[in-house]
Amino acid sequence: MQELFGQEYTYARTWEDIENMLDKAERKLNFHKSKMSQIKIKSKSWIIHARNFKALEGVIKTLKWTLGDRDIKHPLN
Repeated sequence: MQELFGQEYTYARTWEDIENMLDKAERKLNFHKSKMSQIKIKSKSWIIHARNFKALEGVIKTLKWTLGDRDIKHPLN
């Protein structure tokens, strides 16, 4: 086990676990995108969905990078 910044990592996730998480994240992203199109722009509810949408974009990019997506050079760019 490697320790980084006081965290211990098990490295116990399988590729299937990561792919399943990516699928769930993409479905949640689509849910928030759909909700954003149904409600008034910049309303409190819209802002919450927009925030979650943007966060999931980062999650998806990182998971795709982890899986080796050649179109993603670095998940923080």
